[in-house]
Order: sequence, then C-alpha cells, then structure tokens
Amino acid sequence: MLKMKGWGWLALLLGALLGTASARRSQDLHCGACRALVDELEWEIAQVDPKKTIQMGSFRINPDGSQSVVEVPYARSEAHLTELLEEVCDRMKEYGEQIDPSTHRKNYVRVVGRNGESSELDLQGIRIDSDISGTLKFACESIVEEYEDELIEFFSREADNVKDKLCSKRTDLCDHALHISHDEL
Repeated sequence: MLKMKGWGWLALLLGALLGTASARRSQDLHCGACRALVDELEWEIAQVDPKKTIQMGSFRINPDGSQSVVEVPYARSEAHLTELLEEVCDRMKEYGEQIDPSTHRKNYVRVVGRNGESSELDLQGIRIDSDISGTLKFACESIVEEYEDELIEFFSREADNVKDKLCSKRTDLCDHALHISHDEL
C-alpha cells in the first residue's frame, strides 16, 4: 500500500513536469508566431509607397454639397491592414525552429529571404520542415483571429517596440524571458 502511494506521487510529479514542458512549448510557439507575425506586418507596411493614400469616410453628399471624405496613408489604413492579416500567416512556411542552447526555449527564425532565395543566415541548428511551418501557421492564424482588433489598432499608427508591446504586454503571448529575440541580439 505504501509503495502505491509513492508511485502515485511520482506519477503526479511526472505529470506536472510534462504539463509544464507542454505549456512552455505552447507558449514558445505562440510567442514565436506573434513575433514572426509582427516582423512580417512591419516589413509589408514598409514596402508601401508613403505617398500612396486611400479615401476614407462617407461618399454621400452633404446638404451643403460637400463630402466627408479624407485621404489617409494607405500603408497603415484599416483596409490595407485587414488585407495583410488575411495572407500574412502563409509566410510562416518561410520560418524554421531553433532551440536556444542556454534556455532550451524554441525560437522561430526566417530561413527564406524576402526575395524568395535562401537566407544568408547560418542555418545550422535550425529545424525546417512542414510540421513546424504548419504548426506555426496555425498558431499565427489563431492569433490573428483572436487579436485582430489589437493588431489593427497597433499597426494603424507607428510605434516602437511593437513586438514587446503587443506580444508580451497586450496579449501576454510571450513571457518576460522571451522579450529579447534572436534577431535583436
């Protein structure tokens, strides 16, 4: 009877440890997906000609003959951001998984250059396969679905440290140990 209790505690401890490791993997994945999503959106926004604008407001004519239409920069317009959010997660296939040797935490890094060619990065130690990109894409899509309003709010105006503000402080997808990513080192 006493041995059963000992095994029960061991099973409980093992279950807790496995649960913690699983939660950490999930957090690493969602944090990595959020950070990759931010990188991709920032890059896409930067590619738009700053002079390009879009008309916003009502196209109805007011009684005085005027219209309530304003032109806003297209790059950070809600229309453009919504369009970007619909396709951004497809780019997760251009990322690989890297394990930080000191923390043993997973990090996701771009392995394909923006022009479609292999990246100039040292790809040693980076795992690249369809399971990783599929899982990262699914995590990205979940984030876009759950936080679409926050994403549009953050990217509709220029801000510093979007990764930290959005992925850690606003959504809590990243913990404090993950604030510094590989690309910031």
